[in-house]
Amino acid sequence: VQLQAFGGGLVQAGGSLRLSCAASGRTFSSSIMGWFRQAPGKEREFVAATWSGGFTYYADSVKGRFTISRDNAKNTVYLQMNSLIPEDTAVYYCAAARALRGVQTTKDYDYWGQGTLVTVSS
Repeated sequence: VQLQAFGGGLVQAGGSLRLSCAASGRTFSSSIMGWFRQAPGKEREFVAATWSGGFTYYADSVKGRFTISRDNAKNTVYLQMNSLIPEDTAVYYCAAARALRGVQTTKDYDYWGQGTLVTVSS
């Protein structure tokens, strides 16, 4: 599975962005898909995940502001980010897992995209 994330950019606080992650491979529909982010000088942290059956899970810091979704016909997972704050500034990575082991740690995922930078100005 190869993943390519895009859609990052510069946005003012309170604004919105939608990230996309295009995946190759025939097993996308059964894959667990997640978004992580890494701010300068910090560890990569979990943001959101989705898996078969329409299940989703969010980090507390983004709950109510971010929405993860997927379009299996397009092999794409999205992260809609609303009410952005400067603390959301980071490189955002999409990830995929072949099997559901957990969703909140980097070790739960088998494949990673290259990352897309989101900068939120105050």
